[in-house]
Amino acid sequence: MGMTITEKILAAHAGKEQVFAGELVNCRLDLVLANDITAPVAIKEFLKLGLDRVFDPGRVALVPDHFTPNKDIKSAEQCRETREFARQFEILNYFEVGRMGIEHCLLPEQGLVLPGDLIIGADSHTCTYGALGAFATGVGSTDLAAGMALGECWFKVPESMKFVYHGKLLPWVTGKDLILYTIGDIGVDGALYRAMEFTGEAIDELSVDGRLTMCNMAIEAGAKNGIINPDEKTLAYVQKRAKRPYCVFSSDPDAAYVEVREYHADEIELQVAFPHLPENARPVTEAAGIEIDQVVIGSCTNGRLEDLRIAAQILKGREVHPRLRLIVIPGTQEIYLDALREGLLEVFVRAGGAVSTPTCGPCLGGHMGILARGEKALATTNRNFVGRMGHPESEVYLAGPAVAAASAVTGCITHPREVVKGNAD
Repeated sequence: MGMTITEKILAAHAGKEQVFAGELVNCRLDLVLANDITAPVAIKEFLKLGLDRVFDPGRVALVPDHFTPNKDIKSAEQCRETREFARQFEILNYFEVGRMGIEHCLLPEQGLVLPGDLIIGADSHTCTYGALGAFATGVGSTDLAAGMALGECWFKVPESMKFVYHGKLLPWVTGKDLILYTIGDIGVDGALYRAMEFTGEAIDELSVDGRLTMCNMAIEAGAKNGIINPDEKTLAYVQKRAKRPYCVFSSDPDAAYVEVREYHADEIELQVAFPHLPENARPVTEAAGIEIDQVVIGSCTNGRLEDLRIAAQILKGREVHPRLRLIVIPGTQEIYLDALREGLLEVFVRAGGAVSTPTCGPCLGGHMGILARGEKALATTNRNFVGRMGHPESEVYLAGPAVAAASAVTGCITHPREVVKGNAD
């Protein structure tokens, strides 16, 4: 029997010809990742081992992105611990403020995650890298410490679910809408400890940015990983960035899936996930008219250049509603510069938006846009749990960049066709 792409990657890294769902395997790692929240805990555990080096200084990435630039003394101390560890153990991939970005935007951009890789990160959205045909998953800080020491980690081979999206996307619909729709269909535990494999004509149509968005939110359905078989778009993206050799794996036609779900992309409308779970996804028309206080466009889900272009297309020549705050956060310094060169940042500022240096800040209620009691936000981020962006009595609605930008103009959740009349829809 054939294997899925997930099984092939795990088998190759375990030194086995074949693996089976449910099997426990020990695999070598291509990259381990931590940020300014999770790295200090991992460092503490690593130092207990008394080692004088990590398994490979070139395969450890430390990205201080959650509370940076530091928002308070505690976050400054966390970043100091991370920075000093990187210096002491000569970590090659440490990214200081001014050169860093949101980790899951930064590492693909830097060519540090590649097809066929096996990656663990002390961050749940590490599953993002499946968009490049890698097996990538989030782990705890103690697992990460062991990974930094050994370059190995154990896994239970997950069952795979296949999601097939037939046909073409409707205007303005992006990968964010596909994944919200899917999570709305299967629920936040619908893929628990399973691999979510995305395929079909609509996936082929998606850009690499859109695919990264889809795989990013696989964890919101409880999945171990999200993954897409590499194609020409994938290879074109990685070939100009890759800093080391890589292997391309694809699922066999006779691979076994525990479940196959098929959707017609032309029936999937723009989505909005209502508070307080990503599974509360509904068509944007059902959210129309809900007044909001803040719009955030950014995060590891939708802080890429394609997202900023979509938002700028809607905001150009228009103004943010006077009752509302718009915060735009490019995912990396390179995305920031590209957006600057294309005039996108000027569009946001002239519209009345605030543009930030890369940070995860508002997504996890850290800084750069905390909500007060009773306030409502529409965000392109990936979680809308109770209190996620601030006060426990605030509310977060999730959507893609088109709905976010249109809603910033009107002050309430809005379909972009209501703002950009006669254009694209």
